[in-house]
Amino acid sequence: MRKYLYFTVFVSGMTSMAAEFGAARLLGNIFGTSNPVWAVIIGLILVYLTIGYFLGGRWADRSPHLKTMYAILAWGAFTLGIVPYIAGPVLRLAANAFDTLQIGILAGSFVGVLVLFTVPVTLFGMISPFAIRLSMNDAGKAGNVSGTIYGISTIGSFIGTFLPTLLLIPTIGTTRTFLVFSLTLLIVALAGLGLSAGRRVVLPYLLMVIALAALAFFGGRGGIKRSSGQIYETESAYNYIQVLEFNGTRYLRLNEGQGIHSEYNPRTLEYGGPWQQFLVGPFFYADRRPEDVHRIAIIGLAAGTTARQAAAVFPNVVIDGFEIDPKIVEVGRRYFDMNMPNLNVIIQDGRWGLASSPEKYDLICVDAYRAPYIPPQLTTQEFFQIAADHLNPDGTLVMNVGRAPGDRRLIDGLATTLRTIFPSIYVMDIPDTFNSMIYATLQPTGLVNLEQNIATLAARPEPNTLLLDSMTSMLDNLQPAPKNTVVFTDDRSPIEWITNTMILNFIFKGEMETMQ
Repeated sequence: MRKYLYFTVFVSGMTSMAAEFGAARLLGNIFGTSNPVWAVIIGLILVYLTIGYFLGGRWADRSPHLKTMYAILAWGAFTLGIVPYIAGPVLRLAANAFDTLQIGILAGSFVGVLVLFTVPVTLFGMISPFAIRLSMNDAGKAGNVSGTIYGISTIGSFIGTFLPTLLLIPTIGTTRTFLVFSLTLLIVALAGLGLSAGRRVVLPYLLMVIALAALAFFGGRGGIKRSSGQIYETESAYNYIQVLEFNGTRYLRLNEGQGIHSEYNPRTLEYGGPWQQFLVGPFFYADRRPEDVHRIAIIGLAAGTTARQAAAVFPNVVIDGFEIDPKIVEVGRRYFDMNMPNLNVIIQDGRWGLASSPEKYDLICVDAYRAPYIPPQLTTQEFFQIAADHLNPDGTLVMNVGRAPGDRRLIDGLATTLRTIFPSIYVMDIPDTFNSMIYATLQPTGLVNLEQNIATLAARPEPNTLLLDSMTSMLDNLQPAPKNTVVFTDDRSPIEWITNTMILNFIFKGEMETMQ
């Protein structure tokens, strides 16, 4: 029976960790996966486990029986399985509230869903003290027994870290991932209960199995969100992905949905957002023509809006698009016509992909800076040096940077860091959005070059209005030179601190961004 007890501890540890990652994804689909969200989830899960350790230790001394432990485990497994179904209506309410930033509903929903995890996680916390108490036949071996129990539980937690994130959630979704772990642990608990107390004791608990099986078969078909205009949603190992359509235009939203990551309408290429502003980058150099741009890189390809616009503006261009999430690429091809023959899709982390690329680029576009999801490794002096090393001698680096109202710390920090490598820096704010574009040229340049290129391109027999509108918008919305602040490095980059305070101020002020 001791071997089975150890197996129980293993499955319980695996399920406990899976519950933590499941909670993060369940809430992340609605509230995002920023550091504050993760901190609250991890903090409360640890609190629940701590309560379970205290209660489990006392209960194990009062009732040191396998029957008691397996009954507790069965209830923990069952209550975990029903959490996503109870939370579903609350989260859909929160999703609608997020679209209009109704802070009271958001806060209540967030707390309410986390409270649902109180019972199962607390019960899981009780298992290790019980297992130690039941395995303790010789006080002289207390250290060995407790070490074995915690070691086996930790191995289970290791499996529970990767299995839901890399396999189950992307393939069967968050809700059914909860059910898989719940049913697995429940079967383990009932088998242990039968072995320790007899089959008759197990019979009432079979109703739990029937209830969870019914939920698996009949439940979970209502979708994660029911946003207006929604035509598709899915989950990947990295994101919750949603496609909306209004008046023939499709929008890609990720996670909590407070940003449009790609836009597509087969009848137009002008969307007024940040994507087309990348096209301006090469024209800070004198006498530059669209035909002179031969290769560009896009870090943060998403569903390909910038790539499609670039293909229409630069007739000779080859585009290398780096995107870490293969599911987004699949969605881009299916819903956003991301099928341009001159686009090479590279599914890799942007920094690693660029560093490994054998190519030199006329333009490098970085579209991965929307707070709070700003990868620190893409903001540092070392990354900007990698970018500079992969630019042609007259190349340009352009970045789309999210900001908060009245808060330009992120822009100032990035510009300060860029100045250590690039001699000329320009910043524009995109009208009616919380986005700014930062342009960094590898050679000294001036705005007079951009003005002269506008005049030259406007005089062409068939001027490209998408390009000209973007260039003119850059000049019309040019901002003063950013302040010098801290240089971001791989060793010291306070991105999380900046973005966390930005997003919290954004939420509590109740500001909302337009769909750009």
